[in-house]
Amino acid sequence: MPQADPDRSVFRAIADPTRRAILDRLRQGPAPVNELASAFSQSRPAISKHLRILRELRVVSEQKHGRERLYRLEPAELKDVADWILPYRDFWQASLGNLKSYLENE
Repeated sequence: MPQADPDRSVFRAIADPTRRAILDRLRQGPAPVNELASAFSQSRPAISKHLRILRELRVVSEQKHGRERLYRLEPAELKDVADWILPYRDFWQASLGNLKSYLENE
């Protein structure tokens, strides 16, 4: 069975701050590439490259709307990330609960 390309994993994709910012923006709803690019100091081709990577991983989808291409978040593809991070969230909540208890008893 062939191994997945580690350079094309969702984990690696979201490690990039620009791609995380794009995903954060797309949580608000679909957006055309020009609107997405206007929020960054990077060039439009650089943002298009980030979008291509996210699209290849199916984290975003692209739909033609007239002359524009609208990008939309596909959150189901982030499920593996959410599943992986959940135990850490539980750990931090328990740790903060312990800290609260400690501080209240001091």
